[in-house]
Amino acid sequence: MWILRINMTDRTSKWEAVPERFRTLYGRALTSKIVAEEVPPLCHALGPNNKLVFSAGIVTSTPAPTSARISVGCKSPLTGGIKEANAGTSWGPDLASMRIRALIVEGLPQDTDKFWGTFIHWDKDAQKPVVEFFDASEYTGKDVYESYPMIYQRFEGRISIASIGNAGEYGYGNSGIVFNDQAKRPSRYAGRGGVGAVMASKRLKFIVLNEKGSPGVEIVDKALFDEGRKKMIDAIRTHPISKPKGGLNTYGTAVLVNILNEAGGLPTRNFSAGRFDGAPKTAGEAIFETNKERTGKEVYNHACSPGCIIQCSNTLFNPDKSERASCIEYESTWALGANLGVDDLDDIATMVHLCNAYGLDTIETGVTLGVAMEGGVIPFGDSKGAIQLIHEMGKGTPTGKMLGGGAEVAGKLLGVRRVPTVKGQAMPAYEPRAVKGIGITYATTTMGADHTAGYTICPEILGVSGKQDPLSPEGKAALSRAFQATTAFIDSSGHCLFIAFPILDIASGFEGFIQECNGVLGTNWSADDVVAYGAEVLKVERAFNEAAGIKAEADRLPEFMHLEPLPPHNQVFDVPDEALDSVFKEM
Repeated sequence: MWILRINMTDRTSKWEAVPERFRTLYGRALTSKIVAEEVPPLCHALGPNNKLVFSAGIVTSTPAPTSARISVGCKSPLTGGIKEANAGTSWGPDLASMRIRALIVEGLPQDTDKFWGTFIHWDKDAQKPVVEFFDASEYTGKDVYESYPMIYQRFEGRISIASIGNAGEYGYGNSGIVFNDQAKRPSRYAGRGGVGAVMASKRLKFIVLNEKGSPGVEIVDKALFDEGRKKMIDAIRTHPISKPKGGLNTYGTAVLVNILNEAGGLPTRNFSAGRFDGAPKTAGEAIFETNKERTGKEVYNHACSPGCIIQCSNTLFNPDKSERASCIEYESTWALGANLGVDDLDDIATMVHLCNAYGLDTIETGVTLGVAMEGGVIPFGDSKGAIQLIHEMGKGTPTGKMLGGGAEVAGKLLGVRRVPTVKGQAMPAYEPRAVKGIGITYATTTMGADHTAGYTICPEILGVSGKQDPLSPEGKAALSRAFQATTAFIDSSGHCLFIAFPILDIASGFEGFIQECNGVLGTNWSADDVVAYGAEVLKVERAFNEAAGIKAEADRLPEFMHLEPLPPHNQVFDVPDEALDSVFKEM
């Protein structure tokens, strides 16, 4: 296995052996470790000293189910701290198949007016990957739905693509890195934290992979791996949330819209209420029924990446059966729907498509537009105005560039008091005043407000691993801590976070999850080792943030959430600071 360094200063590549101390580090564990060791915490995120690190997970590119994730790490231009964002795509398995443990992009070219691409492919004669650079000038200024077909045509064969859109080129804090899905759509995003701007700062537009002929991932103990794999498949295919034609496969992640709305935890009109009357029109059930009406058949969801058996990625079709948008995630339909007071599903889909096209994170975009509505730029409910503002972001107008900086920047410029961010990053689609555990995760995660960092929605809303009262703060610090540590390991394994549903409820599934990893690595990890591994990842990230000036005092929610009771439960966020501080003190 290798670590591949791509230096954009002189457009050279360098291969290094994986050091022994990295032997069991993959995915998030490895991206965060490399960033912590090699990136000065106080450097400018778009300057020459930041680095962009890609790493696939432990079981990525093996037959393990639902495991095609790629982690992207750097210092975030949005939060100023460490960042890991991940996506499901063939790009991750292709990188792992070529036995590239980590790809590190570093340096800045002298010519900042020009963008470049890299093409990495397997050389059967040399028995190693080869890196070629190409001039990407002709693709700049184009949205990714324009540029991707051109890249597929240029590089024949089965390729995978990582790229930035217009938002990255403009250096927005609200810009992601886009990867292809199974149907060659540019729709799978490592979206949060401004990772797209970091890639653009290196003047790198594309990283194209062709793994044909590569040796694939070595599995040390195949019998153990196969045993674990079978347990994982059985768990996924029998759990009601993840099974075929279950909640996710039928309604996608947007199945959560009605559930959170009923619980009073669906943030509405810039986090001013917990219920939205128009929510059912924007939910997964509405997408399913709309597609049934427009296509004349029941349309179940598809896999975003190789080997996914959960298959939760949806598509909304137009009346003429053409695609309007894919994929409309829960976070996206909320951010561009209830959060803006919008209940027009077609307009929401248009906004999702535009965010994908321009390279914008849908969560940060929706929350930023909510802040702009609060500031009087356009009224709540004005979906056509919101569409126009997204176009302005994609075209780089002065207003668009202001909004591209994210919700916190927009709030400061517009003089808005209700700005739902933590450490500079916008809150996702769960109201902390109605779901206290996820509020603790928002406050304390190293990533800025991020639901995926410690998904306490499992027990608080869905009853997975036991039901807990979402309105109660009792015991939630320990709950968040446990979920954050376990999640850090899942992010390092290469599995999708949604395996959490079956493995938390089905003991054999969790056992199989660990056996898969042990089978690949030849380790003998237990459940306690998994939690300890995740906790170590968090400690590395926490140390980086503290050195960057982000200390315990930053682990707080916005003041308005402590002061303004949230309808319909009329709750405030009443978790004591001592409980928030205990998440890392007791780790």
